[in-house]
Amino acid sequence: MKILVPVKRVVDYNVKVRVRSDGSGIDNANVKMSMNPFDEIAVEEAVRLKEAGIATEVLAVSCGDTQCQETLRAAMAIGADRGILVETAVELQPLAVAKLLKALCEREQSNLVICGKQAIDDDSNQTGQMLAALMGWPQATFASKVTVADGKAMVTREIDGGLETIEMALPALITSDLRLNEPRYATLPNIMKAKKKPLDTVKPEDLGVDVAPRLATLKVAEPPRRSAGVRVADVAQLVEKLKTEAKVI
Repeated sequence: MKILVPVKRVVDYNVKVRVRSDGSGIDNANVKMSMNPFDEIAVEEAVRLKEAGIATEVLAVSCGDTQCQETLRAAMAIGADRGILVETAVELQPLAVAKLLKALCEREQSNLVICGKQAIDDDSNQTGQMLAALMGWPQATFASKVTVADGKAMVTREIDGGLETIEMALPALITSDLRLNEPRYATLPNIMKAKKKPLDTVKPEDLGVDVAPRLATLKVAEPPRRSAGVRVADVAQLVEKLKTEAKVI
């Protein structure tokens, strides 16, 4: 069984995001970038399935500019066998990424796709679902536990009311939640080995996919600053302020 894991290069979660002065987007200049945390969890789960003898190969895929090779090398340092970079300078949107991944799934004949439930930069939570729809595969989102055996996947997923366990036939798609696992630290020997693992580069046109944006970002702005709180002398004053100032009652 071959597992395909999409990984995205995003602003590191420890970095405070800044908006460009013209409001056109996020300022990425001189900012530390890293693998999307949910994708890192997906890579770890795929590697664990390979170590258990269930999967034969773990393929990491990233879409974006040349610097995404660093993200793929990080995935290979965790344990992915090889990587593919779909290189493009176009701003990719979820549907375009899903179409690129569909083309690669068909070319690589992947049996299972494990991806992060969302990227921490745009929080779209769309690519996995779109890919499953395009492929006509069953999907299990927000997975907190995955068991694969006998051509089926048993997935425990987090829902509003608690936990839901579903069974689906392979091929299928799974999106990872935070509690699925704790990714391992890449050791120095594995980082060195990752530099020698194969990494192929293709263009969207090689896959026959049009990645032209369908949505336009009109403006990006920081959330309004939270005003300081005030102390009140008694309940009567609190109620008065809620009526006259906050106007919530």
